[in-house]
Amino acid sequence: MTKPLVGYLPGVFDMFHIGHLNVLRNARLSCDYLIAGVVSDERSLTAKGKTPVVPLIERLEIVQSIRYVDEAVVEDVPEKLQMWERLKFDVIIKGDDWRGTDKGRKLEADFASVGVQVVYLPYTMVTSSTMLRQALHSRLAGE
Repeated sequence: MTKPLVGYLPGVFDMFHIGHLNVLRNARLSCDYLIAGVVSDERSLTAKGKTPVVPLIERLEIVQSIRYVDEAVVEDVPEKLQMWERLKFDVIIKGDDWRGTDKGRKLEADFASVGVQVVYLPYTMVTSSTMLRQALHSRLAGE
């Protein structure tokens, strides 16, 4: 019997939307067992310069409730390789907006050193948490 292929998909998953659902669904096609890493508020602030609207515990529960996700964990470390040290996944899955960027090249080099494949999935351009945040802000401002 072969060992199941374990995938890891990190994300903030703030204001859960169709783009999140699509990436989780597609990520599940790249592995037998999918772990979703829900980025902590502190890590999100450091990486993106803003804290999520939805609290971590709620984002974690939402993501864990999606049928494509086998396990949801908190990502609270600065390097993805540190999550691999905890979880020992076989594939890391990122949006294709990382492909060809400095951070994408670093990700590929880091994971090549431990034999982990990097899989890029199409990034949903139609909806994003940033767009939802901007729309919400505009509505609240009465625009």
